[in-house]
Amino acid sequence: METPGAPAWHVLHSKPRCEKKLADYCLFLHVEHYLPLRKETKIYQRRKVTVWKPLFPGYLFARFNNDARRDVLGSHQVARIIPVEDEVRLLAELDQVKKVLAVDPSIGACQAVQKGTRVRVITGSFQGLEGVVSTVKGSTRVIVNVEMINRGVAVEVGLDMLERL
Repeated sequence: METPGAPAWHVLHSKPRCEKKLADYCLFLHVEHYLPLRKETKIYQRRKVTVWKPLFPGYLFARFNNDARRDVLGSHQVARIIPVEDEVRLLAELDQVKKVLAVDPSIGACQAVQKGTRVRVITGSFQGLEGVVSTVKGSTRVIVNVEMINRGVAVEVGLDMLERL
């Protein structure tokens, strides 16, 4: 359980389509936060438009203490605050997501995978990532899970690039 003065990580479940507003509000309050964004390019009437959308719609990760909790709720953008039981695990999972987005910012989210073999990518641009193997339509994917919100990020890799954990 969180001590009154120590900041702890929380998952903020935002109101629909309010993730960026909530991130701006956290920035205004000087609250440490992370909103994973993916790049999406669309064509509107022969124009290419690139937008940044939340990778996990409805979720933002923030670190604050009990005193700042009231201020965060004062944004009126938060539907609920989910406490994090295992901060070390959450931060490790978010670090994996950051690595994936650094290599390919257009990757989208998927459902988390529970079954499968735990592997590590040993070569290529995703080297060092750890996740669960999944095969979809003949291609091998490594799913990097974020257990707190039951979502993940899938990256396609060759079988020769993997080692079993």
